[in-house]
Amino acid sequence: MHLQHLSILNFKNIAEAEIDLCPGVNCLLGANGMGKSNLLEAVHFLSFTRPMRAVTEQSLIRHGEQSLMVRGVYDTGYTTADTVLCSLTAGKGKKVRLNDKEYGRISEHIGRFPVVTVSPDDTDLIRGGASERRRLTDMVISQTDGAYLSTLMRYNRALTSRNNLLRSGVRDPLLFESVETTMSEAAEAVYRRRKEWAEEIAPLFAGHYADITDGAEKASLAYRSAMDEASPEEIFAATRAKDEALGYTSKGIHRDDLAMALDRYPMRNLGSQGQMKTFTIALRMAIFDYVRSRTGITPLLLLDDIFDKLDAARVAKIIRLVSDESRFGQILITDTNRRHLDETVANIGGRYSMFEVSDGVITPLASS
Repeated sequence: MHLQHLSILNFKNIAEAEIDLCPGVNCLLGANGMGKSNLLEAVHFLSFTRPMRAVTEQSLIRHGEQSLMVRGVYDTGYTTADTVLCSLTAGKGKKVRLNDKEYGRISEHIGRFPVVTVSPDDTDLIRGGASERRRLTDMVISQTDGAYLSTLMRYNRALTSRNNLLRSGVRDPLLFESVETTMSEAAEAVYRRRKEWAEEIAPLFAGHYADITDGAEKASLAYRSAMDEASPEEIFAATRAKDEALGYTSKGIHRDDLAMALDRYPMRNLGSQGQMKTFTIALRMAIFDYVRSRTGITPLLLLDDIFDKLDAARVAKIIRLVSDESRFGQILITDTNRRHLDETVANIGGRYSMFEVSDGVITPLASS
């Protein structure tokens, strides 16, 4: 699968753009703040229908405008191409169409056109709170399991209901049991899938990290949940009195986390900037392998400013990794340095296109 053509209207600082992409490497050259990352986010938006970061959807609309539109034409290997259109209007919400037909539920779209993104903000996965890591986990699993997102949404709706009961001072155990039954059923399914995901991705991640560092460092990750020790019914019953005092649900799968370590020490306390970047790149490469294995579709790989804060040896290892044509398909890569991009194209080989991005305007420079 690859993205043949991209149309953008009023997406962040990109007023309007029409871009033909090659199935190989697509390089985006430009100074910081010119719109390179915004173009990658537009591709991400086509896949996930939501921002890459934990920001409001309205922030994606170009300043002074009321709506945005992103349209992509995908070659999926069939006779006819698939066209995806995502639009967002301030105060009216979002619409997603596949081949001019609107989805009944937007969640049906997730996973059809998978992408994996490596960005400078990935260090938030290490330095940030558990919500960042849960968000990543849920986004990845949603691309590979059509029922997962619906189950997670069911849990969150029941969680909201339980929190409303706690805040309103209700003490009727039957009401709590009714809500907690729904929460428990959904929690069991979400916990099981997250556990399976973490156990499958952990060795992939460790392998990629070892490859990039020549085995000089050992990194690991593991899933942590209150359900490792107790059932959701036991958790809610044990914490209800405390939760009544707090006014919210203090334990459950909405508090789960990924433990990230380097040589058995917490990564957030030990890692340098280069180690953190290596860590997150290895994690994204493992996610790529996981999505490809689970779906049978080779995701688009979006590499945003990957050369920054990495030494030449690690950069060379990463470029060799993504140059494996048997594993990777279409790649979009950004940088401020033309030499970096020229070297990347030379090392990866095959077809490429290069574009200059300046103040949201995308101009073709070269192609093979």
